[in-house]
Amino acid sequence: MSDPVRVLTTLAKALSAMGLYTPGHPAREKALDVAYDELTKLQADDPYAQFSFLGDEVVYGQSALREIGAWDWGRKLAAAGVQRLEFVEAVTREEYAEFIADLLARMSPTPGATSTAEARPGRRQRIRFGAIGIRGEGASPHETPRPQPGASGIAYDLGDEADAVRWMHDEVATRGELPLMEAEAVVRSLAVAMHGDSQMVLPLVHMKEFDQYTTTHSLNVSVLTMALAEHLALPARDVRSFGVAGLLHDLGKVRIPKEILVKPGKLDEKERAVMQRHPVDGARIIIASDKNLDLAAVVAYEHHIMLDGGGYPKPHFGRCCHHASELVHVCDVYDALRTHRPYRAAWESAKALAYIEERAGTEFEPKVATAFVEMVRKWDERVATAEGGTAMGQEASVITSES
Repeated sequence: MSDPVRVLTTLAKALSAMGLYTPGHPAREKALDVAYDELTKLQADDPYAQFSFLGDEVVYGQSALREIGAWDWGRKLAAAGVQRLEFVEAVTREEYAEFIADLLARMSPTPGATSTAEARPGRRQRIRFGAIGIRGEGASPHETPRPQPGASGIAYDLGDEADAVRWMHDEVATRGELPLMEAEAVVRSLAVAMHGDSQMVLPLVHMKEFDQYTTTHSLNVSVLTMALAEHLALPARDVRSFGVAGLLHDLGKVRIPKEILVKPGKLDEKERAVMQRHPVDGARIIIASDKNLDLAAVVAYEHHIMLDGGGYPKPHFGRCCHHASELVHVCDVYDALRTHRPYRAAWESAKALAYIEERAGTEFEPKVATAFVEMVRKWDERVATAEGGTAMGQEASVITSES
């Protein structure tokens, strides 16, 4: 059993003991002693230990703890708003005992139970915890929980998610490292927004400036891909993994010079060749970052390959693209057509959908294209009905919000 696993298992035993025994009871104190001893050993090797709890996955740093499996306590912690847990300096036993008591209060089913951390804000800076994907005060990015969407299901603010994606791209560009946990967290946050008010909506992000295109486009393609995967009744695990692939499909663009990426006009031959390298670059970045992201790497490589073999990069031999690539491809094109660019105005939804229908069987896989058009037209009708045909004063085919 690894040191990180021992820290978690003894933490769980301490939580159980504190729930069963009163302060000062020998069994309670022994469980706390053992848990603190394991944390001290871990911090001797890793002073800045970090754990993340994502569904059935428990992650230490950037590595999944496979030996712990589907840890029930991980799900309980995440449900209590503790998706990330960080020990940023050497922790005292008193601080660890207070922290465990706070966790127990957060997970308590007793009405009115409160965390003592909320009563003493800022006292315990060496232990940080909160939700992944949201920027917190005075801590590493993405710690504090975000309020849930309103009952109307339309007042979304995806600014935190956009900030997280921009930060991810900066990390890849400057350090060559892909923060997988942030990518997973953004996709989970988008999935929550999609299902506001118990009904699926598509909260796309508006681009305020042209140089934000890669960020907003990545978010939108992720949302559209997950919505399409659900529309096709794919398993929940596929919906999530396809969403991550959609979020990362254009990651290779971090290696494109900005003057080419934001050029307000058509690219010349040399510039186009540079631009068309981004699928290969993206796949290489993803593969080098995490061996468990094979699907995202495949999608990054294939998302510009057409059904009839056109597009880029040119495969060495003819083959079918992965089903995830087929979904991301159609979502990628739709969002690109629906976005204002310096050299053309955004297309209306009807025009973009007509293009996809026309290219089904040549550029797009026919069943995927048909399902996408069916899904978006249904949302066009729903938005038109709900908003009196104005869609919140916009022509968008889906409910949107600005980043």
